[in-house]
Amino acid sequence: MVAGLAAIVILVVATGAEMLHARRIRRIAPLVFGPSAQPAAWARIVPALRVLSLTGLCWGLITLLLLPPKIHAAQAIPDNEMKHLLIVLDVSPSMRLEDAGQNKDQARMQRASRLMESFFERANMNRYQTSVIAVYNAAKRVVEDTRDLEVIHNIFNDLPMHHAFVSGETDLFSGLEEAAELAKPWNPHSTTLLLISDGDTVPGVGMPKMPVSVANAVVIGVGDSVKGSFINGHHSRQDVSTLRQLAIRLNGTYHNGNEKHLSTDLIDQLAVGGEENPFEKLTRREYALAICGLSALIYALIPWLLHYWGTGWRPGVFTSRKERARARREAERKQKSTQLHPTAT
Repeated sequence: MVAGLAAIVILVVATGAEMLHARRIRRIAPLVFGPSAQPAAWARIVPALRVLSLTGLCWGLITLLLLPPKIHAAQAIPDNEMKHLLIVLDVSPSMRLEDAGQNKDQARMQRASRLMESFFERANMNRYQTSVIAVYNAAKRVVEDTRDLEVIHNIFNDLPMHHAFVSGETDLFSGLEEAAELAKPWNPHSTTLLLISDGDTVPGVGMPKMPVSVANAVVIGVGDSVKGSFINGHHSRQDVSTLRQLAIRLNGTYHNGNEKHLSTDLIDQLAVGGEENPFEKLTRREYALAICGLSALIYALIPWLLHYWGTGWRPGVFTSRKERARARREAERKQKSTQLHPTAT
């Protein structure tokens, strides 16, 4: 209220000052602007610009003066506003095979670890609670709703979780069923599901239905999709077609992570609920700062603009070759006239 009243006062005073200034300029307009007695067309809005810039500058400065100082501190996000990152990780022995990476010299689990490190570095993990479900021939919850990324890094860094299971065939659907059960009580559209596997021995039927809390799903394949390796009496390689079909059935996206990290565009799409509009974060302080900066810039540029482009009239200065030639011819004619008809003294 105080800033608004002060701005109104400045508006009235500045308007009166501009009217008085315009009346004084009008008396000497031919001297200032030449025979036309008119400034450049754009210069006619200068009085209004000066008044508005002074008013805006006054309002912005007083607003900043009256607002409490802003303390830049990390704000805790309430639990009910947190998002969830749910990782279903294949920990079967086939994930230990070394045929992943650009040079095909990384273990599949090691490649999965590199992919998640890249994801954590580029995603805003302060907004996420992370859960990990390990899956082999069954599924086990490893960690639930943690914000400590070091715990997640420890899970991916060669933790031999396959020893917690009885030997058998990989059952990815059991991991998806456990993920659906875990995510069921969470808020709708608050969860991103990441499934990391080589696709080995994925069944064709029995797909569990994801709850409404799962907004996005990404199936990440690791391992060489062309040349496989033998393990437990069968040929193991990344089954691209099966994983892609699995992603389609999850209404998600398939990404071959054997050589490339998740793209930035894909990570942006996985931001559940999307990032807030930056304009929605603007407060009265930001608006006051913007108006102060713009008003001060306009007020500082006006004298410079008027000096160079306020009028096209240049007294005593010939701005073109034609004018200089015309002045020279006129001077020569007057000189000859003086020589032919000298004035008697």
